[in-house]
Amino acid sequence: MDKQTIIEELNRHKNLPYLDYRLKEETEKFTNLLFHTLFDVNTPVAENLDVLETKFSYLVELACWDLERPCVKVWDHYVRSLPSILEKLNLDAEAIVNGDPASLSLQEVYMAYPGFYAIAIYRLAHELYNQGFPLVPRLMTEYAHRQTGVDINPGAQIGKSFFIDHATGVVIGETAVIHDNVKIYQGVTLGALYVSKNLQKTKRHPTIMSNVTIYANATILGGKTVIGENSTIGGNAWLTVSVPPNSTVFHTSEVKIKTVTNV
Repeated sequence: MDKQTIIEELNRHKNLPYLDYRLKEETEKFTNLLFHTLFDVNTPVAENLDVLETKFSYLVELACWDLERPCVKVWDHYVRSLPSILEKLNLDAEAIVNGDPASLSLQEVYMAYPGFYAIAIYRLAHELYNQGFPLVPRLMTEYAHRQTGVDINPGAQIGKSFFIDHATGVVIGETAVIHDNVKIYQGVTLGALYVSKNLQKTKRHPTIMSNVTIYANATILGGKTVIGENSTIGGNAWLTVSVPPNSTVFHTSEVKIKTVTNV
């Protein structure tokens, strides 16, 4: 097969209707600048809002393929939401400082805690998701996923003062609902009981009420599963049914002592 034939074959099989990887790359640049604008003392807010608007307009050109949808109006709504998002993120940071004895300061949380970073990008993406802006919120949270190991779908609903400790291997599905003052550890999955495309518009992921702690590697599945407030879910637990308030759920380990026989 000569070079020209190879080119023709590649173009023939490259049949996606529209796939421009500039969108992924520019979304990552936008996400970084947005994070710095909210938290970095050396990044001027006034100047950067103008830069962010320009970058966002470029994302609109790349991502808003349906001309009937008013994507150009999204920025005005989005920028008005940034103060309330930042307020929530400050509460998240305070929850981490207050809940983790290893935490030394708010500065450490903002700069060194992958759980906080993942939550921050989720909250910034969630507002765009709510406005129906296509694909960009998913690219934002996937960027955070790649950096932190935490996979939060931008459609999830998460309340105030959320804390992810250690922040590796956490999965929070699109229709999960998490209320206030919830703390989860590494490896926790809030997932669907089973996967089928026809369930796309239904609630597939669990609801976690306020003041719940979920320890490492616990798996909680199902759209009808509700973890009652003030409950503690132990490490490695597997739940597909609801738990009443003030419950403690734990995985029981079985220990067997080896016996040595003389042969």
